[in-house]
Amino acid sequence: MSAEAQRARVAIALPDGSVREFNAPATGADVAAAIGPGLAKAALAVKVEGELRDLKREIGRDAAVEIVTAASDEALDLVRHDAAHVLAQAAKELFPEVQVTIGPVIEDGFYYDFARPEPFTPADLEAMEERMAEIVERDEPIAREVWDRAEAVALFEALGETYKAEIVRDLPEAETITLYRQGDWIDLCRGPHLPSTGKLPRAFKLMKLAGAYWRGDSRNDMLQRVYGTAWLDGSQLREHLTRLEEAGKRDHRRLGRELDLFHFQDEAVGSAFWHPNGWRLYRTVQDYMRRRLDAEGYREVNTPQMVDRTLWEASGHWEKFRENMFTARTEDDRVWAMKPMNCPCHVEVFRRGVKSYRDLPLRMAEFGSCLRYEPSGALHGLMRARSFTQDDAHIFCTEDQIASETVRFCELLASIYGDFGFDDITVKFADRPEVRAGDDPVWDRSEDALRDAAEAAGLALALNPGEGAFYGPKLEFVLRDAIGRDWQCGTLQVDFVLPERLDASYVAESGERRRPVMLHRAILGSFERFIAVLIEHYAGAFPLWLAPVQYAVATVTNEVDDYAARVHGMLAGAGLRGILDTGADKIGYKVRLHSTSKVPALVAVGKREAAEESVSLRRLGSGDQQSLALADAIHKLADESRPPA
Repeated sequence: MSAEAQRARVAIALPDGSVREFNAPATGADVAAAIGPGLAKAALAVKVEGELRDLKREIGRDAAVEIVTAASDEALDLVRHDAAHVLAQAAKELFPEVQVTIGPVIEDGFYYDFARPEPFTPADLEAMEERMAEIVERDEPIAREVWDRAEAVALFEALGETYKAEIVRDLPEAETITLYRQGDWIDLCRGPHLPSTGKLPRAFKLMKLAGAYWRGDSRNDMLQRVYGTAWLDGSQLREHLTRLEEAGKRDHRRLGRELDLFHFQDEAVGSAFWHPNGWRLYRTVQDYMRRRLDAEGYREVNTPQMVDRTLWEASGHWEKFRENMFTARTEDDRVWAMKPMNCPCHVEVFRRGVKSYRDLPLRMAEFGSCLRYEPSGALHGLMRARSFTQDDAHIFCTEDQIASETVRFCELLASIYGDFGFDDITVKFADRPEVRAGDDPVWDRSEDALRDAAEAAGLALALNPGEGAFYGPKLEFVLRDAIGRDWQCGTLQVDFVLPERLDASYVAESGERRRPVMLHRAILGSFERFIAVLIEHYAGAFPLWLAPVQYAVATVTNEVDDYAARVHGMLAGAGLRGILDTGADKIGYKVRLHSTSKVPALVAVGKREAAEESVSLRRLGSGDQQSLALADAIHKLADESRPPA
């Protein structure tokens, strides 16, 4: 074999450890075909040394290669990426005047932003979805092309795609400009893509229209955003649509109105008005958390809601969070910020008085009321609000105590989530973000310490790269609700930075002044958001201990009103929260009324019950009723109504 031929040979290492040799640079499609016709048909893309690529790109050197199929982790995002491009092509074919801008993959689907003078209608959405199906049926090849920057700008300007031309001009000088041709349509994209439109499963649906500013800036043009969802097969799509339907029934904003828990209004955008029933629920959650924290040795504090900007500048929050802070300037020309979080204030409490190593770990908790300026478009009921209360705590400890405090915290968190009905918990490790405080050696120490602590706690970690706090890495605790949705609530963050910036110290055993490590931790995240999750998890039908109204005593006839009042009084005296319904309506109506209000226990009384000193107990969601002696019923309900732990 000549030296030139030898240089052209490419050795491809496969995941099973085998090696395939090719006499010339090979594509991912070539590799798949060499393995077998079944894989060649199933192949969607290829991973070369971990980099996802199009099947048609050449592999010009020895490399570790993996063929991506529908069974691969990367397949779903790949499909959604292509669905966005097929949507854009469909829009251009139907509405030639439209300009396409950007179309990323998002959770559960994708979107594409379009510039068009005339607003899209629901009928337009249907037409675009039908055209997408036609484009898939046409099975048009998708080809990657590398372009000169100036030529790409000229192309898009000639096509009337001024937004695309702007994107190309703004790309970093060193970036390769790649366009993808899909039939007669061409778009700017880094890729990768499926080999052809026919590889896109017919498991997509366009969901809704929304407005969006170009590049997310309110000073720019308003665009039209089309949201869609895409899946690997039709059964996944149907399951998703069923989940969405169920999620709509459970929407905490709707249930908040129906159950008279809270409301929002324009005079206090992003802030909840809690009604009596909602506030009972809030207080029940808060009282439970306070008992658990007291038992774990946390010391509760309360810190100001408005603090001079100098503290936020010293902590670094002014630089990182200024745009999300509410501020006020007073007559003495001082600038104050409503606190968006509690951590700097907790350091100030720690700094008062000399702390010894014997005082550590010091667990400091606060149900801290915070304010953040969230854009109005990002607000979502209790899930994302401008005013909220964090179940916040900070553990000041030595470096040697990080692992033991992490283990203790994780045990507490799992116990609390279990009490609220969440047993499926996953944990993500979020490492250093691009913009951060502290140098790399400090981050190396904090990340290593948190990984070691997570290992000591027996946690299986998934990586969430670049999503750490600006002062330290964190564990993110994600719980799964009754219909399979994930909610990130709890966090644990290791922070070597803030104690240094705010000059916190303790006296070590040697007599030296040392910096404590600061563990930022939350379990619920915020009461508002966690209560929203609870509402949706239980669809408003809370377990007895959480329910704002735990029982309703309802009369069958007004002749037993006095007995019903006595039953109600005894239940209330046993610590239960309930109502007395002695209205003239028939008992069937009362059952329906209180069932609609999600009251967990209906206590019905008639002449027989009054004569026998008994009650008929009916549970929410059950058509059966149980006859119990009054004393037994009170004991049973009182026992069930006690909060866990």
